[in-house]
Amino acid sequence: MIALGGKSRQSLASLRGTLDEKLKGVSSADCTAISHDLFLVLASLNSSIGLRRAFTDPSRDLASKSALISDLFGKSISPIAKSLLESAASLRWSSPVDVASAVEQLAIESEATAANAEGNLDRIQEELFAFETLLGDNADLRSALAIANVEAHFKSELLTSVIGGKVAPSTLRLVTELVNALNGRNIELTLDLYIQTVAARRNRSIAVIRTRSALTPAQSEKLTALLTKQMGQPVQLNVEIDPSVLGGISIRFKDEMIDGTISTRVAEAGRALAI
Repeated sequence: MIALGGKSRQSLASLRGTLDEKLKGVSSADCTAISHDLFLVLASLNSSIGLRRAFTDPSRDLASKSALISDLFGKSISPIAKSLLESAASLRWSSPVDVASAVEQLAIESEATAANAEGNLDRIQEELFAFETLLGDNADLRSALAIANVEAHFKSELLTSVIGGKVAPSTLRLVTELVNALNGRNIELTLDLYIQTVAARRNRSIAVIRTRSALTPAQSEKLTALLTKQMGQPVQLNVEIDPSVLGGISIRFKDEMIDGTISTRVAEAGRALAI
């Protein structure tokens, strides 16, 4: 995941929680559209230090920042993407560049959420690893994709010719956005960042269940359905047998969600399961 410090790290954690809420129950297609919108905003942030400063200036009130967002992006991005930007503008950042990094992470996680809704999240992660190997084995491809000041559609066409039809649509979209958002960064290191961010989104869909005895297939099915309904996204169960558990079950998510109601939700799911 993106390495940030101090205020920016706290703000990113808050934004990821907001993203969870905004994407709850949203279709795969809409998640992809939100991801596209956020990458569009990222391009603007990367190209303008003045815009990054305007987003992060603590002396500007939220109303003026929201007006700026509406003026620049109101007609070109979805209401959810606009709301996420307003949330970002309302938070404190250690450096103006950090807000661009945060928007990039939200964009990646939005596309990963689309893949999760289609049951393809593991596949996306595997294909990103495979693409990393492909770059390592093909210096010409790596050089062509890493060149700065090349029209975005040329890189997109090259990627489509190399991996189009061989990978999931979400993988192709993420890799295409990656090469067009390098902004002077090393392509391999940036790809590692994307892989880590997809893994972080995957962790948000894994519920770790601690119980004294194994769940029956019926109990697993019921609990999966309950948590999926509560979280608004497909949930995978990882069951840990722990003899020290006196009764019932405990439920936690691998990647902590910044959602004040999560403890209530998992408690309700546990009670409904009634082991």
